[in-house]
Amino acid sequence: MRTLIVHAGATGYASDAVFQFQRYLLDAGDECLLRQLGETWDDDEALGDAEDFDLVVLSGGDYEVSRLLAAISGRDVPVCVFPSGPVNLFFASLGCAAEPFALAHACREGRTVAADLGEISWYGADGRYERRSFSLMAGTGFDAELMRAGASNRHAMGQIAYFMAALSNPQPPVVHFSIELDGQLIEREGIACLVANTAMIQGDIEIVPNCRLDDGLLDVIVLETPDAVGLLKPVFFGFLDPSGKNLGRPEIESFQGRRVRVRAAEQVPMQVDGEPLDDEVYGFEARITPSAVNLIVDTLSPYFSGTEAESEADRASLLRHP
Repeated sequence: MRTLIVHAGATGYASDAVFQFQRYLLDAGDECLLRQLGETWDDDEALGDAEDFDLVVLSGGDYEVSRLLAAISGRDVPVCVFPSGPVNLFFASLGCAAEPFALAHACREGRTVAADLGEISWYGADGRYERRSFSLMAGTGFDAELMRAGASNRHAMGQIAYFMAALSNPQPPVVHFSIELDGQLIEREGIACLVANTAMIQGDIEIVPNCRLDDGLLDVIVLETPDAVGLLKPVFFGFLDPSGKNLGRPEIESFQGRRVRVRAAEQVPMQVDGEPLDDEVYGFEARITPSAVNLIVDTLSPYFSGTEAESEADRASLLRHP
């Protein structure tokens, strides 16, 4: 087996564990190229030869992984996501075991899910048209303001930085959003409007139920609470019911579709996969790209489609590892 590991993780959990993963992965006769990326990189230099390998491993946090997934989108090669950043929500949404040996075992087994990616576009303050892929969520309003406020502390404090940012701004502005979803117009008031490929946040809480990476749909999410304190109710419900299938999500309304155009009544901050823009915008357009990338999953993942017997055999194999 020929493997390419593209490592963009410099800080956070498992920033060095990828090297342990590499040792577990390799067997007699295997070849492995580890490509270490700096703070800036060219996507073609990182993944231009991806099809020359039997497996590509993308190692980094959410921002790095999202950018690398966009670069490898539509290419016929299995991809393993390895969590090497301060925040790894995309990996958490896959539901795989995070231990290096378990991930190496999943790569050898080779089970994959055809996962979607999102694409979002907008006009910046200078009128320039911008477009970017996203793997998790993107959107405008209070959510983006949290990302902007917590960005300076993210690498040092990880997920806690965003909760501290929320407490520092208890009265975010309520904005009118005009949402055109697959041709249907929806008018809503709220503190944020998001589009999600997968809607998992810190604490393994899903903002809305049934938001999957493989359904070919975007979830459009409106936070309708008039203040930040109102978000405590859905967060509390989330701790009691992480999937949201039993208790729902008060103060949150969601819709599903393939294409969406969002217009805000005033300029609002915006973020893409947790990275805030420098400018504020009046809105955005987004669409889903179905089955964009084949992702490695294990038997613990909700995207595993094998039999229960296969799952038990896989667990037994992992338990035998010293």
